[in-house]
Amino acid sequence: MSHATLSWIGGPVLRARSESPFHINEAVAVGERRLLGEVIRIEQDQIVVQVYEDTSGLRPGDRVEGSGLPLAVPLGPALLGNIFDGLLRPLARDSDSVYVQPGMYEQPATRFPFEPTVQPGQRLGPGQSFGRVTPARGRTQLCLIPPDVQGKVLSIAAAGEHADNIPLCVLETPDGHRREIAMRHRWPVRKSRPVAQRLAASGPMLTGQRVLDALFPVARGGKAALPGGFGTGKTVLQEALAKGCDADIIVYVGCGERGNEMAGVLHEFPQLDDPQTGRPLMERTIIIANTSNMPVAAREASIYTGITVAEYFRDQGLHVALMADSTSRWAEALREVSGRLGELPGEGGYPSYLSSRLAGFYERAARVKTLAGTEGSLTIIGAVSPPSGDFSEPVTTHTKRYVRCLWALDYTRAHARFYPAINPLISYSEDVTELEAWWQAAGNPEWADTRRRFLALLEQQSQLERMARIVGKDALPAPQQLTLLCAELINEGFLRQSSLSPVDRFCSPQRQSAMMHLIHRFIELAQQAQSAGIEMEDLQALPVLRRLHRMGEELGEDNLAGYDTLGAELESVFTRLGERK
Repeated sequence: MSHATLSWIGGPVLRARSESPFHINEAVAVGERRLLGEVIRIEQDQIVVQVYEDTSGLRPGDRVEGSGLPLAVPLGPALLGNIFDGLLRPLARDSDSVYVQPGMYEQPATRFPFEPTVQPGQRLGPGQSFGRVTPARGRTQLCLIPPDVQGKVLSIAAAGEHADNIPLCVLETPDGHRREIAMRHRWPVRKSRPVAQRLAASGPMLTGQRVLDALFPVARGGKAALPGGFGTGKTVLQEALAKGCDADIIVYVGCGERGNEMAGVLHEFPQLDDPQTGRPLMERTIIIANTSNMPVAAREASIYTGITVAEYFRDQGLHVALMADSTSRWAEALREVSGRLGELPGEGGYPSYLSSRLAGFYERAARVKTLAGTEGSLTIIGAVSPPSGDFSEPVTTHTKRYVRCLWALDYTRAHARFYPAINPLISYSEDVTELEAWWQAAGNPEWADTRRRFLALLEQQSQLERMARIVGKDALPAPQQLTLLCAELINEGFLRQSSLSPVDRFCSPQRQSAMMHLIHRFIELAQQAQSAGIEMEDLQALPVLRRLHRMGEELGEDNLAGYDTLGAELESVFTRLGERK
């Protein structure tokens, strides 16, 4: 075990003179309170340590003790349904203190009903399972051996209730050593878990939000960024995605967010029901809370903790969604630590390695074939908080290089009470081509053409509205007035979606397809009617137009037949309109 003596400290960064060898990224215990830290630099006989707890009271001469192991977190069945800090230490509700106590490293042992799935003499490869856990509440989970371990099973525990930190399976490794495996194992947070193969996109991660699924979809195992200024609804939208997306597991990382926002999440999520199963939503959710008043260095580690937890569940053959709110606060933590190290600042004061750190984080998203041979995926949705909504600042600019979907939140739409406040003229998705076949198989063969037409009309609306503000909408030619009418229908009848409505807070692909078809059909019929000489006043006065505006609220998931009825009414209205002409 390595030792060093503290010689200098500034905030979360300290320097110590080493008495024996240390390794980069080695976890260390600092001072009498054994504060958790990590070696981030080695300079001859001196080490530089990043401390993840409050360093008040440390002074030169304090001891630094190395663990010989990299900074790692315990991964096991006790993660689901619980709330942790940025280093995966439990935030227990029955604790005597409202704060995480110094030196408290990991959660206590928990007992689970265990069922073995292997026999003595069987050979196990890296990342394979040796048993399953079926808690009284929550989903069944697999017990995995670490990805860097393999061997022949010497013994396996009998079925029954066992603690998750007690060895249940004993392996003989290829080099002849014995390795004891418990339900949970530790894995370094800065090292991605290996996979057998990365797979191409095959389908979308459905969010239940029409503007995202229908116009800017993200593939399973994809990467999306959600940039927006203060008050544009990033946190609300990410919480809506966590509640409504079709992922098996949700990992929600509150990285540097305000305490009242995270308090709202911690209060609300345990009370919500999962729309997929009707069970409590927390049974498939892990919350990692690292608020702005917690140590800044721990904020930097919380992103890596979250992605490591997500990879663990992906390796069980599950589809995982990671919500990171927000990567800008994480980048600010990088900037502060970099300043303490005396590094030359790059653009915006951020360290020059900001781009590579962002790339390393987003590249851990993928749809994969796991080491056990099953399919799993990890989708990352990272919120970005650009100061003053400036999308040209460094974090947003670099993030756009590594994601395939950009869901840009617009200040103007947000303050007009438009939700979700996604700006369709700035946002984009590079997964559209790969997902076209999925929408065709889902019963919407015209999805790509309809999507392009919607976006074209919204672009034309943006150009015509500037002119309408000068000369007035009524002074525009009739075709341009019709363009504005159709674009308004797209905005109000399709893109606007109330998060508070029990009917419209979630929209399935079947309902999205029906709504897209009706709006597209109205556009076609309205253009044909105008070509036949129908006046704009007659089109604007059609009662069916109001029903199209309100169909999201009035026709829910349990009334998909109502869209067929509305479509028949639409055809009938325009037929009568043509006959009167």
